[in-house]
Amino acid sequence: MSNLGDDEIGLILDWIDNPNDRNSFSLVCKQWLRVEGQKRLSIRVSKLDFLPNFLPRFPNLITFESDVVITDAHIRFIAQMCPKLEILNLNFRQTRGFDRFEPFGTFSGFEDFGDNGIFGLANGRCQLSKVFLRRRKNVGNYGVISLVEYMRNLTHLDLGRCNLINDESLVAIGKVSSIRVLNLEGCSLISDCGLASLANGSSSRTLKELVLAECYRITDSGVSLLQHIHCLEGLNLAQCGPKVTDFGVMALASIQTLKRLNLSWLIKVSDITLVALAENCRDLLALDLTGCELITGAGIRAFAYHECLEALVLASCYNIDGDDLDLLLRCKSLRSIVLDRELRMWMPAELQEKFDRLCELHWI
Repeated sequence: MSNLGDDEIGLILDWIDNPNDRNSFSLVCKQWLRVEGQKRLSIRVSKLDFLPNFLPRFPNLITFESDVVITDAHIRFIAQMCPKLEILNLNFRQTRGFDRFEPFGTFSGFEDFGDNGIFGLANGRCQLSKVFLRRRKNVGNYGVISLVEYMRNLTHLDLGRCNLINDESLVAIGKVSSIRVLNLEGCSLISDCGLASLANGSSSRTLKELVLAECYRITDSGVSLLQHIHCLEGLNLAQCGPKVTDFGVMALASIQTLKRLNLSWLIKVSDITLVALAENCRDLLALDLTGCELITGAGIRAFAYHECLEALVLASCYNIDGDDLDLLLRCKSLRSIVLDRELRMWMPAELQEKFDRLCELHWI
């Protein structure tokens, strides 16, 4: 084995997929350790105490993941040592006591990285395409603006639960001509002005997935502007509050590329919106109407002859009956439907059997 060169050892390593086996491979000798490090493309780190010691062994990393507290110094070091890095997943781990309300949480966030670390990352040697910063409490506008201005290849950006983000960040993101997936869930400082920046900027030509769940400051005025994002395929407006009504959501029916739409708990959305969506969004695959209490059978029946709808969620929608659901089964593309458990009592056994034959019926 001592006569094998690095290329031959690398070819052997290419046949090993199991992470544990690759770790064992690296323990054979110093040469095998070096080759394994050079061939490693991704790493997940849960303890960063020894990061300066082991990270230089992986000069060709494409993906770096960590869900624990990281300092600004760590972020800058990662940017320096990983010039080929394309995917940085720093979504913070959800633990007990650390949720969106954090009444008894022990994680203060002060020791975690923030804008200074993101600025160091943006000025590093790597050119990231996907960055995930979910629940990083210290990330604000300065960091996000630095990131999108320096990372010209950025396609995916997750800022969910980054509570310091406001419209200033969206102005910068709106100027990016590469962004395809943007998660702003729980960014409660975002308003209609920020949505205008997304809808009227360069991002409107590339953005395909947009999550605005729990952005309760946005209104119909901002939501209606999203119709200018002509290639939008997925939109999540769950729990955006009573300021989002039929007026705003009906405007989205003009987006012919729309495939996935989540309207959960929008209590001001009614049947008139469903009719518009059924008539105009012919490529719609999935629709979540959980908690839309104004929805009735009239709106549901509008999808009876839809040609693409595959999944429909009607949990906590109590103004529909068996006849409505029976007619809905005429939608030949329907594969899955979700209903509230309380509706199970009145659904005839024959109708349940019909669902079992034609699509999957789930109760929650």
